Amino acid sequence: MALVTPGGCARLSVGPTVHVRRRMATLAKLSPPRDETVDWVKATESFFDGDSRPIMLFDGVCNLCNGGVRFVRDNDRNRRIRYEALQSDAGSKLLRRSGRAPDDISSVVLVEKDRSYIKSEAVLKIMEYIDLPFPRLAFFLHFVPLFVRDFVYDNVANNRYTIFGRSESCEVYYD
Repeated sequence: MALVTPGGCARLSVGPTVHVRRRMATLAKLSPPRDETVDWVKATESFFDGDSRPIMLFDGVCNLCNGGVRFVRDNDRNRRIRYEALQSDAGSKLLRRSGRAPDDISSVVLVEKDRSYIKSEAVLKIMEYIDLPFPRLAFFLHFVPLFVRDFVYDNVANNRYTIFGRSESCEVYYD
């Protein structure tokens, strides 16, 4: 209720405080947390049991990525690298092993038995595995700061479908 006081100002008076209790219905219960923590290194160690070569994970429907795999295969006479599409079941598991989401196809990943590499680090590590002159080129590219290399990598990766296109299915690469 407002009262006008001398001087033309309005004064508001508030009645006694009223407390309202409401009953809330429980619509859903949270289930207790499940202890489903998976050790992805242990879950994927079988990929390296009989064959210790690193695995290159690539976007199987990306024309640039498929061209990159063909390039690596052509320059890897000793077959030091294996290949797996990111979209495959094995690719998803190896992504999780690498600390990435199982559906993350934003980067090439090189998975070694004890370590994984992403983005420009993966490209440089792959270059170290293939034939000359690429290991030497990789050595010099390591002097370019990581944030610069990854900036360039991200710009190419984010526009790879627009620039290079995509295929309807994944090419299969056998060792």
